[in-house]
Amino acid sequence: MKYRVTHTTTYSYSEPASLSQNELYLLPKETPWQKVSDSAVTVTPEPAYHNFYNDYFGNCVRAFMIQHPHSHLVVTAVSTVLTMPPQAPPSETTPPWETVARQLFDHHTPADLEACQFRFVSPLTMITPAVEGYARISFPSGRPILAGAIDLMQRIFTEFTYDKDATTIDTSVDQVLVDRKGVCQDFAHLAISCLRSLGLAARYVSGYLETLPPPGKQKLAGADASHAWLSIYIPNIGWVDLDPTNNIIPGEQHITLAWGRDYGDVTPVKGVVMGGGVHSMSVMVDVSRIEEDTISPGK
Repeated sequence: MKYRVTHTTTYSYSEPASLSQNELYLLPKETPWQKVSDSAVTVTPEPAYHNFYNDYFGNCVRAFMIQHPHSHLVVTAVSTVLTMPPQAPPSETTPPWETVARQLFDHHTPADLEACQFRFVSPLTMITPAVEGYARISFPSGRPILAGAIDLMQRIFTEFTYDKDATTIDTSVDQVLVDRKGVCQDFAHLAISCLRSLGLAARYVSGYLETLPPPGKQKLAGADASHAWLSIYIPNIGWVDLDPTNNIIPGEQHITLAWGRDYGDVTPVKGVVMGGGVHSMSVMVDVSRIEEDTISPGK
């Protein structure tokens, strides 16, 4: 599938802000299943300083600073992306999860060593008795790792309610587990915490998901939103994505922006502002399918 993604974030200030410094995680990644043909970010007002760099996890970041008074800030990212469905192995053919946990602990191969950093707690994930207890229901002794991970994904989808007003970024994984409510970031953090509690490697993925209108209805521009899911590492296979919000293995309709330990590593727009008084923020995302051309991933 070929998509054009437009992501616009607007900040309005009740008083002029004297300085704004931000980092943007809004440029899609190049992966074996995703080709970025073009991408651009515009900032209004014009920054006095800007820079592009790759962070520790290989994500493309744009940093900028505005050093003169301004009453609003508009950040718009536009990208054209071609996606292909990743090839996930049959779940029952993957190794037992205990074998994977031991292999990650020993980390003899470079790939295993790199994945090891995603076995540990991070600021927005945790390992507690409640989290581990919830995880072990899906991972009895000897169960293939991907079969267990898919079962965990399905349980979160079935047992939790999507509620955008139920949590904030500060809501803990344990609280989400108690309330059984949250949004895609919460469900991804919960699944990651569960997998890490068993010594497995899981990372947080930010991106977009194409949403389709009801039959006979026209899709509204800007009606899409940022999305989040997770990946689990399987030795000799690689990373396999899982989307507990929708109970699916992500495919062509998922567009990957960035990955890290948790949401804090890949927040789409983050930074500091001096002054500005009371401020408000609005976000508009549009994921539009466009006619494919001859571009193909990997070329």
